[in-house]
Amino acid sequence: MRDMLLIALFALLGAAAAGVLGVGAMWLLRRRSLTASVSVVAAVAVTAMLAGTLAVAQAMFLSSHDLTVVTTVVAMAAVVSLATALLLGRWVVARSRELALAARDFGDDGDFFAPDRPAIAELADLSRELAATSAKLAESRNRERALESSRRELVAWISHDLRTPLAGLRAMSEALEDGVAADPARYLRQIRTEVERLNGMVGDLFELSRIHAGTLTLSPSRMSLYDLIGDALAGADPLAREHGVRLVGEWIEPVPVEVDGKEMSRVLGNLLVNAIRRTPADGTVAVAAERSAEGVVLSVTDGCGGIPDEDLPRVFDTGWRGTHARTPPAGAGLGLAIVRGIVEAHQGRAVVRNVSGGCRFEVTLPMAEA
Repeated sequence: MRDMLLIALFALLGAAAAGVLGVGAMWLLRRRSLTASVSVVAAVAVTAMLAGTLAVAQAMFLSSHDLTVVTTVVAMAAVVSLATALLLGRWVVARSRELALAARDFGDDGDFFAPDRPAIAELADLSRELAATSAKLAESRNRERALESSRRELVAWISHDLRTPLAGLRAMSEALEDGVAADPARYLRQIRTEVERLNGMVGDLFELSRIHAGTLTLSPSRMSLYDLIGDALAGADPLAREHGVRLVGEWIEPVPVEVDGKEMSRVLGNLLVNAIRRTPADGTVAVAAERSAEGVVLSVTDGCGGIPDEDLPRVFDTGWRGTHARTPPAGAGLGLAIVRGIVEAHQGRAVVRNVSGGCRFEVTLPMAEA
């Protein structure tokens, strides 16, 4: 037993000496290629075995012949180990370089294409992460381009919509100032109408800027959707009568929700106004609210005839107004963008889909806690 302990001690001391040298070598080569590091690891393993063997041989007074045999065996093992380490290191470095070359497309609007040749598990995981990141970057770039396009369209449409009423206001004010207005009262009423429309446009822009800046502050309270929809229908009824459109409450469950009443009234008002303006005379705009597995679904269905499939993903974009002419009743393309922003601030979701004869806007809100 004592001999075995001595053998273990001498072997440990010899291997430890080789290990210390190996750590020093690894520190000196820490900035070099992976091939050098792998070679050092293999060399440390073989050297530790050789050092331990020599230490035991000297302590146990082995014959020179036996020591030569052992040394030769260890030397052959060292050659094979170092050769294998070099091959492994060069293979890993080659795969790493291929991965680095594939990743250079990042930042240049390029996509990541993983190398076809197999790699070690860590590099394969890194390749998958890079591919996922590339997909996210591509999606972000596409979204940024769409937003930039929406901003340009919004600026163009707002400029157009502002120019017309401002020109009319200038003409009417000059006519009143010069005393050539045939009916001053009518001019004053028209001026008031145009000012209210401009004020509403400015209010929408301010609301949208708060949504985009993340400064929209909500004051949620518990209320029934039945009351919320009832107030919205009452507010939209005069516009519906003016356009000859019927407002119908198809199926409205008195479901409690935790929302900001003022902001959700704006959501319902925007949806109803949009539906009424797009529905022809003698048409119907139907409102419904019911429970679902995802929460509470509030829907507004109009008779607009449907939206082209290629335009459906853009309906809630800022400034989008479809292919209709840019007439003032069409609005500035802000109402539905505000709807989505307010709904998402409530942790909800707004979607649109085509139905028979028109389209349906659906707002999904979380159910209020019991």
